[in-house]
Order: sequence, then C-alpha cells, then structure tokens
Amino acid sequence: MAPLPMTPPTDDPETPVDELIPLPAKGSTDGSPLVAIGLMLLACLLFSCLDATAKFLSQSIEPMQVVWIRFVSHSVIAVFLFRIWTRPKALKTNRKGLQVVRSFALLLTTLFNFLAVQYLQLAETISIMFAAPFLVTALAGPLLGEWAGLRRWIAIIVGFCGVLLVTQPWSGQLHWAVIYSVLSMISYAFYMLLTRMLAITESSMSMLMVSGVVAALAMTPIGVSVWVEPPSLLHWVLLLSTGIYGLIGHWILIIAHRLAPASLLAPFLYVQIIWMVILGYLVFSDVPMWTTAAGTGVVVASGLYILYREQFLKKA
Repeated sequence: MAPLPMTPPTDDPETPVDELIPLPAKGSTDGSPLVAIGLMLLACLLFSCLDATAKFLSQSIEPMQVVWIRFVSHSVIAVFLFRIWTRPKALKTNRKGLQVVRSFALLLTTLFNFLAVQYLQLAETISIMFAAPFLVTALAGPLLGEWAGLRRWIAIIVGFCGVLLVTQPWSGQLHWAVIYSVLSMISYAFYMLLTRMLAITESSMSMLMVSGVVAALAMTPIGVSVWVEPPSLLHWVLLLSTGIYGLIGHWILIIAHRLAPASLLAPFLYVQIIWMVILGYLVFSDVPMWTTAAGTGVVVASGLYILYREQFLKKA
C-alpha cells in the first residue's frame, strides 16, 4: 500500500497559522524531512520542560489541578496568540469525532504522565514512553499506509535496547507507578497516529484549539474540586507555563507530521531522554548512572542512523 499523500492542513489561506514558523513552501518536499526532524527535537525539549515543571509542582499541588490548568492556559494563550477572532474559518473541522478522540488521547497521556512523575524520575518515565514508537510503527502501516522498512525497525529495536539499559527492569526495583507511564505511553501512541491522520484534512489551529478546549472542559469538574491556592508567585508562573510548553510543543509536532511520515519521526522521540536527564540533574539532583549514559548513547546512535538512512534513500 502506498503512503497517504502529504497534503498540508487547510489553514485559512489569508492568514495561515504556519507562517509563524519558517517552513518549506507548501507542496515542496525539498528538505522537508530535515525540517520535520528539527521540529521534532524542539518539541521534545518543550515536552521535557513540561514534565519537569509538572514534577516540581506535584510536590505542593494536586496533579489533577496541574493537568486542568495546563489545558486551560493552553486554550487561553492559543486564542490570543493566533487571534482566533480574526480567522474563525480556520477553526472549521471536517472530522469532529476524530478531533474529540484525539483530544482525549492527549488528555489521558498528560494525566497518566503527571501522575507518574510524582513517584518516578524523569528519565524513568520518558524511558517507558519510548515504547510508543513500537505501536506507532506497527500501526502506521495498516492505518496510514506508512510501512517502515526492515532497517528502520532494526534501528527502533536497537534504540529501545538502549532504553532498557537505562531503566534496567530486570533489577526488580521498578516502582508500581510504572503502570501510569505504560498507560500514558499507549495513549500517546494513539495521539501520534491520530495527529498524522487529521493533519491531512484539518488545520493546525483547529487541532490545537480543539485539543485544548475539550481537555480543559473535561477536567474542569475535577480541577475545581481539588483546587488549592498555589503557595507562591513562582508556583503560579510555573503552573501557567505548562500551557505554553504544551501548546507550542504540540503545534510544532503537528507541523512536523505535515512534512514527514510518522514512521520516520517516531525514532527521534528517543532524543527526549537527553533533555530529561539534564533537567532531572539540574532541578531534582538526579545523578545519572553509567548505564544511563551508555543507554543514551545507544538511543542517539539509533536516531542518527534513521536520519542517515533517510538521506541515503533520498539520494538514491
């Protein structure tokens, strides 16, 4: 089966949202994989900042409250950043059902992950999340027509071996909260696939707005019931910053999936472990073991091979 066409989202032609990020001309494929990979790496950094902030806030604020404010601030910031009132047509959606399902996939990913970071180190939670490329690569073929070759599969498996070297599940010291991370990983894999499916017909703006608003409304009853006043101005700033990290990160993720297939981008999720290890050390004094460094090297090597393979096939 041939891959689905790389048709860009149908943003308002007069004031397209994607003008805010320099991209190749619509319809052009020259350099698109490299741009998409670069955007993916930046999104991983923003998501790492989001997780580190959530872990810090969970020490004094209920995680459910953090999840709620993350999506409320996401929605409010998006309204003003994209000046929704000037381009109402961009919010039009052709696949309302899938948009709502995608929104709940994102909500569950965030909810389970914020619960997990209460108990686990950042490197542990992201390592478990790295199983998502298996689901993405396996399902992208039958669902999206994006069939990964044998060499990409080998690179993904090698990268996952690096993740196992980091987590060492055979040590018998894994916390019960890994269940939250596993559920977050499954939700995230479906979120990635739904993003790719919807990017063909939906505008970037509608995907960002719907995901934020649906999640915010769904969490409102719980968020209100567990609300406690943030203890300081710093906590207020960090709480509101979660929406910025999430909004910009997922906006970039949407654009990356416009430019390259999910099976190509999935391995580069592994690079997020570098950001997580750095933030874990700087913010929480989590000192990486030698196995973490070795596993990270394996992960990075697998990602770089995917990039090399993509460039080789393009030249061929």
